[in-house]
Amino acid sequence: MISAEQLDTLQPQMRQAVQSLLAQIQQRDAEIAFKQAFIDKLTHEMAVLKRMKFAATSERFAASLAPEQRSLLEETLDADLAELEREIEREQGQADDKAKDKTEKKTPKRTPLPAHLPRRDVLHEPVDTTCNCGQPLQRFGEDVAERLDYQPGVFSVERHVRGKWACRCCERIVQAPVPAHVIDKGIPSAGLLAHLLVAKFLDHLPLYRQEAIFERAGHLIARSTLAQWVGECGAQLQPLVNALADELRRHAVLHADETPVAMLKPKHLSDGKTHKAYIWSYCTTSLNATKAVVFQFTEGRSGENVQQFLKLDTPRAWQGTLVTDGFGGYTATTTKGVTSAQCMAHARRKFNDLWANHASAVGHQALRYFQVLFRIEREIEELPGDERRKIRQRKSRRVLAVLHRWLLRQRQLVPPGSATMKAIDYSFKRWTQLTRFVQDGDVPISNNWVENQIRPIAIGRSNWLFAGSLRAGQRAAAIMSLLHSARINGHEPYAYIKNVLERLPTHPASRIDELLPHRWKLAAAP
Repeated sequence: MISAEQLDTLQPQMRQAVQSLLAQIQQRDAEIAFKQAFIDKLTHEMAVLKRMKFAATSERFAASLAPEQRSLLEETLDADLAELEREIEREQGQADDKAKDKTEKKTPKRTPLPAHLPRRDVLHEPVDTTCNCGQPLQRFGEDVAERLDYQPGVFSVERHVRGKWACRCCERIVQAPVPAHVIDKGIPSAGLLAHLLVAKFLDHLPLYRQEAIFERAGHLIARSTLAQWVGECGAQLQPLVNALADELRRHAVLHADETPVAMLKPKHLSDGKTHKAYIWSYCTTSLNATKAVVFQFTEGRSGENVQQFLKLDTPRAWQGTLVTDGFGGYTATTTKGVTSAQCMAHARRKFNDLWANHASAVGHQALRYFQVLFRIEREIEELPGDERRKIRQRKSRRVLAVLHRWLLRQRQLVPPGSATMKAIDYSFKRWTQLTRFVQDGDVPISNNWVENQIRPIAIGRSNWLFAGSLRAGQRAAAIMSLLHSARINGHEPYAYIKNVLERLPTHPASRIDELLPHRWKLAAAP
């Protein structure tokens, strides 16, 4: 390192160049230190997971969980470990040739795919079979790599045949490159991986059930292998999910909602108890041409999770209108520039309960007012935002004014602390937020759209019982974001995710937005 005295003796131009070089070295050192700290964090997390996996095999632990729960935990740990390994590899970059050779020598030889499975050849030949010298190339052999494919109920094998071509004149050999694959040197085809992800994260079939289904189809795949594939796919798809979240935050009006899920934490591993975690759902409105939903998995229900997703403490803080229920974690974002709009359907439910449970006359009359408001919304939902606002100002505002005066009168007539008073006060305390839709034509009247998006998760909980870890929950939320966004954009989720897995390994990172569900178009893989 050059001392300050030596630096002063240099010519001004040379001194500036040296200072610039020193600054670059310091910046590089800082980047290396940050990257190494992140790798150390991932390595530590992997060590913890390996200890958990070892503990999961103990007799004491086995007795604390039902067989289905133990299976779910084991597959979660295997998937987490595979995802961590892929992340560490990505951070470390390509290993040197010696390390790579050493790794390859330790890799056990893969068992050949069963001979009884039908084969389908996929040919990979050079585009040009003419040598540079002008002579035609002669085919003298081929390399074959087999990948396991799956169509519902039927296994088959893709034989990727790469012909070898040579020029007799100049002894030049030409061969098509090895096709890129989302799991490098792995046996599953993109079709099998897509089926695995759709079955697990859309149809809510745990891997131990899929293992049994695959065995009935003629080929047993170990559950640990399926889990590794899921983990690696999760790591590969994460950049696309990040891009989807960035796209979501570009819109001025968003929905948000949350639902609880069970999660097994390391400290509860021995007794099999679960912790209440949450899946948050953020999506564009049904009035928006862009249809997208992003799920976020967190350990708790703190409003800080909302602020983190919206990046409210960063220079890229989201500034828009958030349509939610009355949970305080959402309304706290208003102190950081977010406009709160609350769900009129939640206010309506309070009065619907009065009518359904007690045949309340107040509840019945309130429902008639809400019915008029929602009928107006159905009539104008296809109109542009400006037109919707004009009609709401002319029609909905009058209905709301009459409803507000009527509620004031009813509140004076009902006894304090009654269910009727609580229903009325719910609306009064939130009146400004509940009526926000009248001032903005792009704001929906209710939060029903996002509740519909989160409903499949609530249905799936009865199948997957709990999330085996925080990482597993985050991976599930990420993959479900892509599958459900594909669904609401009218795509068949299997076709979408299969095509994405085929294209992702060679797709430029600068054009990742092309693979987002609302922009995706079916195209052949490179």
